[in-house]
Amino acid sequence: MFGRRFEPPQNKSFSKTHKVNKSSSSFSKTHGVSKSRHEPRQHRRPATATSSNIPSDPNALSPTGTLTPSIVTLVIGKDQRIFAAHEDVLRASPWFQQALTDQYMDSQNSKRIHLPEEEPEIFSSVLEYLYKGDYYPRLIHNKRRNSWEIEQIQDEGQGSNESTVYHRGVDGDVLKDTVIYCTAEKYGLEELKRVALRKQGLQSGIQCSTILASARYAYANTPDTDSKLRAHYLALIIRSRSTFKRSGTMQLEMFNGGTQLFFDLFVALCNHVDDISSAQNTPRSNRHFF
Repeated sequence: MFGRRFEPPQNKSFSKTHKVNKSSSSFSKTHGVSKSRHEPRQHRRPATATSSNIPSDPNALSPTGTLTPSIVTLVIGKDQRIFAAHEDVLRASPWFQQALTDQYMDSQNSKRIHLPEEEPEIFSSVLEYLYKGDYYPRLIHNKRRNSWEIEQIQDEGQGSNESTVYHRGVDGDVLKDTVIYCTAEKYGLEELKRVALRKQGLQSGIQCSTILASARYAYANTPDTDSKLRAHYLALIIRSRSTFKRSGTMQLEMFNGGTQLFFDLFVALCNHVDDISSAQNTPRSNRHFF
């Protein structure tokens, strides 16, 4: 798997039945919202994969150690960055399994797939997951606390968790794990979706504008039946309502509309208020039954 520039030749709403929960995958009350700026861009990891990202032993790439030598070339993004991956690895994705046998292939059967709408940095993380079962920065299990954490990488003396990525489609920063979740949805990688969702719940210090942009992106790139990522953002905004209600960005976003997000947020808030009212009206002697 590697990256280099390719020189081209001249040429459903969130209803009451989907109530917001307090799962560990969501941002905690004391995490997730901040008005501070992100780490400087110069500390970001390179946007594309390199040969150092894959194990030196070819047999380590597969649990069975039986990868075929068939290599697929992938042309990613508007800048046409080149990636390469084993066909066996790509076929773990239903989308690529189909793409390798139909019209997405070049007419000469050169095993080249063009994905002009993908972001190279995101696709690099997807390939990293397909080979290693995780993507940078990795999930680390803290045995002492029996909890999951995101590894902290020291880069030039500063910590960098690379929580956001610039996305050309929205012309701004969005949460990297949100984009990876939506990409995993497209490629049918359910376990990658679970990994990305868990990582999102561990992020902290994210600006309101970035959260709202990411929520919009999530709604635009997941089906109406999605009850994980969308609920994650609704729960986050509700728990951080004291910050969002003072946010000029939130006011502008609601004024502009154009997304199912804010109606779902209204429904979720109504459900939240109903739950509180129900708890207050329940006799104390009966509360242990609920």
